[in-house]
Amino acid sequence: MKLDISGRSVLVTGSDGFIGSHLVERLVREGARVRCFVLYNSLGTKGWLDSCSEEVVAELEIFPGDVRDARRVSEAVKEQDLVFHLASLIAIPYSYIAPESYVQTNIGGALNVLNACRDHGVSKLIHTSTSEVYGTAVYTPIDESHPLQAQSPYSASKIGADMLARSYHDSFGLPVVIARPFNTYGPRQSARSVIPTIISQLLSGAEFLRLGSLLPIRDFNFVADTVAGLLHLSTVEACGEVINLGSGREIAIGELARMIMSLVDREVEIVMDEDRLRPEASEVDRLLCDGSKARQFGWEPLYSLEQGLGETVLWMRENTGRYEPDLYAV
Repeated sequence: MKLDISGRSVLVTGSDGFIGSHLVERLVREGARVRCFVLYNSLGTKGWLDSCSEEVVAELEIFPGDVRDARRVSEAVKEQDLVFHLASLIAIPYSYIAPESYVQTNIGGALNVLNACRDHGVSKLIHTSTSEVYGTAVYTPIDESHPLQAQSPYSASKIGADMLARSYHDSFGLPVVIARPFNTYGPRQSARSVIPTIISQLLSGAEFLRLGSLLPIRDFNFVADTVAGLLHLSTVEACGEVINLGSGREIAIGELARMIMSLVDREVEIVMDEDRLRPEASEVDRLLCDGSKARQFGWEPLYSLEQGLGETVLWMRENTGRYEPDLYAV
């Protein structure tokens, strides 16, 4: 579907990350003028944007900074029509050992983006949340009215950011949409996530597949679908709304591992690695999306799990050197 976004000035925070880099590529294809807010580092690297084609990179305005720096965020938002806020710390295990950094980045960073968007009068802000805010399902499928449950410091920080975003709409009329993707996966995802962890171990020829619990159930969504959902929400009248982005299909981690084994044509024994287990009360047992609201706004996913996994395996075969399958990535 062609989107009415050509020629618009668009800022993407977290553009150097997994989902952000895919979003940037799609925005360029749609003809947007894209400013990429990337985390400053002394090497001058731009995360996954460094892996984009020369044609894409040539169209980008790279804007290094840190979402914790309010003045720098304001400078980035200035003269932008549309803002996608994706910059976050996302690794759940690391949030157990460094919770303060999650508060500073995910809540403080969101506050800086909200203030900048308000000050500079952007036409719309797409604030990216996560299905982790729901915690273990009280009922399924999970709709946007489901209780929010902070079962990890990460999810607590994202709940705080979401509530700030909602408050800025209610208090100041800020045109913000809260997009809540369910378990995005695909090319470029780090090994902190379960799908690249499984694939990288299997492709390495490992004798065993080391995982945490095999029981949690998730609703996995290919990154191209998540990106399409974010873009779609930027073009519809949905300000003040929280909208789930998910497939409505669930699968347990153990079943997922066996599906991927079939795709790569390798069957190995699965071994539980205690280091990969979440604290018992922190584990989210089941996430299954009710995506009916998104469909009412005109979006639905196009990729089946089998199709998305196939594309992910193909990409990882070509990029095995980017992963260290023997190490547990926190």
